[in-house]
Amino acid sequence: MNERIVVDPITRIEGHLRIEAQMNGNSIEQAYSSGTMVRGLEIILRERDPRDAWAFAQRICGVCTLVHGIASVRAAEDALNYPVPPNAQLIRNLMIAAQYVHDHVMHFYHLHALDWVDVVSALKADPKATAELAQGLSRYPKSSPGHFADVKKRLAGFVDSGQLGIFANAYWGHPAYKLPPEANLMAVAHYLEALAWQRDVVKLHTIFGGKNPHPMFLVGGVPCAISIDPQHGGRGHGPMYRGGDGATALNIVGLQQVQGVIAQMRDFVDQVYVPDTLAIAGFYKDWASQGEGLGNFLCYGDFPSKGMDDPSSFFLPGGVILGRDLGTIHPVDLDKDGEIEEFVAHSWYHYTGGKEKGLHPYKGETALAYDGPKPPFKQLDIDKSYSWMKSPRWKGKPMEVGPLARVLMLYAKGHEQTKELVGMALKKLDLPLTALYSTLGRTAARTLETRIIVDAMQGWYDQLIANIRAGDLRTFNSDKWEPSTWPKQCQGVGFMEAPRGGLAHWMVIENERISNYQAIVPSTWNAGPRDSQGISGAYEAALKGHVLHDAKQPIEILRTIHSFDPCIACAVHVMDPNGEELVEVKML
Repeated sequence: MNERIVVDPITRIEGHLRIEAQMNGNSIEQAYSSGTMVRGLEIILRERDPRDAWAFAQRICGVCTLVHGIASVRAAEDALNYPVPPNAQLIRNLMIAAQYVHDHVMHFYHLHALDWVDVVSALKADPKATAELAQGLSRYPKSSPGHFADVKKRLAGFVDSGQLGIFANAYWGHPAYKLPPEANLMAVAHYLEALAWQRDVVKLHTIFGGKNPHPMFLVGGVPCAISIDPQHGGRGHGPMYRGGDGATALNIVGLQQVQGVIAQMRDFVDQVYVPDTLAIAGFYKDWASQGEGLGNFLCYGDFPSKGMDDPSSFFLPGGVILGRDLGTIHPVDLDKDGEIEEFVAHSWYHYTGGKEKGLHPYKGETALAYDGPKPPFKQLDIDKSYSWMKSPRWKGKPMEVGPLARVLMLYAKGHEQTKELVGMALKKLDLPLTALYSTLGRTAARTLETRIIVDAMQGWYDQLIANIRAGDLRTFNSDKWEPSTWPKQCQGVGFMEAPRGGLAHWMVIENERISNYQAIVPSTWNAGPRDSQGISGAYEAALKGHVLHDAKQPIEILRTIHSFDPCIACAVHVMDPNGEELVEVKML
């Protein structure tokens, strides 16, 4: 009997996502992805000062706050042809890179690992055998039998109390779990250690940006002044912060703390994250041949060494890969009309010219037009509209964005470290290069990218220190800060590679105010519904063909969807069960 399986909400992601899978026996014949939250920040940003846009744009998400802030300030800088000092570029690179490392580690351990790790099975583990396993993978110091015995005791306390807490929502005991108890116990221990680790490494954002989440930004640079006076400190609390003149400036003590954070990040990635990924992947090599979908990959590029107007200086290159062809990289033009467009044929939005056409973001519209069934409902009306997300396309083609796209782009461009790491992983797992095009490949690519990025951080830090020692303390360019210097009409795009993939904000400025603002986020590229031609996006395509062990516990759907690291948190409206708006949030 064929049926429609509904998973709503998909858990362990940011925001609300609904997946419906049309079954053919125990195989997914077709899948449908629905973003069930409304995003309306573009409407809120109209008529505002473009220098303030970043503070509002950050609220698109409570997790990806830094990346939306960066994309927004870059959009204003592009529109105003506004260069930023080299130190500001380096500080932004360090902040973005820290977001990558923090975000990828958190995703693996706290959002995705539980798709592969049976937590309750860890209660059967022998702590001594677990220690031998861990010590054989790396030199991580927390690998003694006593340490794992303590973790097992803590876990038993959760289970015996009947309150699994953070481990409550999963399909424990599912036959799709393959790890032995010792590997499960090791992973649970590292899950808990990653919670403590992330509290420390996030300090890099507070040092440069004042706080986290929602660090501070500045069109034309960064808001942290640099002081060479060791008596002057910076934001926050602790030994780097001192009173007196320049109390908000960053001095050498704060910079030394940044160096410490980079080292702490690198140690955890090298000794825990990379070994754990490869160890777990070894038990799930069958997932190296399922979950690809599109075979098309898009990158904007990021981490400039000169400026955003010089893509040749980007550490992460941009471009498009079509049909797995790594020998041909197609350029991307974010300004050109007709190259990147958003469609709403199957979205709960409408365009003034009709739902069938696509719009370039400079001409984009965010008009709400919910015409679906009143929630809660049993099934999506997939022949009509079924999502609050639009359908972005590059030259009419759907694209996958994210770590896999970036690793493939680096590999295709001949980046030596990427080729070395990919070769090492594939050799260890005894898999071909084509294994990258899969659910397992997507997860492994995120881990390898984290290693690449954390290693690059040291170079950016060293260059910042060299600039300061040479007497260059500038972090802000004031040349175009005053609106009297702006053109009456201009437009610009701020793009970057967020942890989850290519992110861009398009801004149109008229008479010193924003007249139009559009953001295409990574999860819109990946999770968007069908377009006007009926072509699926990345999520829907990746799920097709999956075989489910148990339709009532569809862990296979979670594995592939979580491999993209979904982030759907974009709502600004609250609806009641009859579809009526309950709350209108106004930002002054």
